[in-house]
Amino acid sequence: MKDNALLFINGDAPKSVPDLESYGLIACTDGAFHYLKNLNFPLEKLDFISGDFDSHSGKDENIYEDKFIYTPDQDKTDFHKALEIILERGFTNVDVLGGSGGEQDHFLGNLTVAFGCKDQLNIKFYDEFSEYYFVPKNFKIKGVKDKMISLYPFPSAENITTKGLNWPLVNGSLQITSRIGTRNFAVEDEVSVEYEKGDVLIFIGKNYL
Repeated sequence: MKDNALLFINGDAPKSVPDLESYGLIACTDGAFHYLKNLNFPLEKLDFISGDFDSHSGKDENIYEDKFIYTPDQDKTDFHKALEIILERGFTNVDVLGGSGGEQDHFLGNLTVAFGCKDQLNIKFYDEFSEYYFVPKNFKIKGVKDKMISLYPFPSAENITTKGLNWPLVNGSLQITSRIGTRNFAVEDEVSVEYEKGDVLIFIGKNYL
C-alpha cells in the first residue's frame, strides 16, 4: 500500500477514511479541502492540495500554504491535474474518495478522466455504496461472494465471458446504448471477467442479499 496514493476530490465527503499510514502519498483538490477541514482530517498528512482555487483561495490556511499547487489550466479538471502531479511523483496506483455524489456532471467527468488515464494509472474509486474501476481484459477478484457486481461498458465491450456471477455471460457483448450488465451479484468467492475488445467499468457493491 505504500506504493499507493490517496486522493480526495470534490464529490460527496466520505463517511470514513482508510488507514492513512498505509499510503505513500496523500493529496486533495482545493474543493475537497473544505470537507476535509469539516471532517477534522489531519491536514498535516496532506502532501499537496492542488487546483485552480476557484473553490478555495488558499489564503486563510497560511500554515499549509507550502502544500498548495496552483494549476490554472481550464482545459483540464482539478481531478485530472492532481493525477498528473501524482504520476510525476512516481505513483501509479491511486485510490480516489469523493469521486461520486454532488453534481452528476462531475461524476461523469471523473469517469472520463479515469478512462483517459487508465493506461498510465491504476485508479480505484470508493464511496459509501461501492468501489469501481476499469478492469483489464483478463481480470479476477476474490472475496466477493454475495456482493453486487455491475459491469458497465464504456461505451462497449465484446466477447465477454464471466464466471462466478448469478447471471453469467458467455461470449456476450455489452453496449451503452442497448445492453449493460448492472445489478448482477457474485455467487462464488471469486469472479472472473474476460473480454476481447472495448472497455469495462466494474462496480463492486455491498452484499446483494
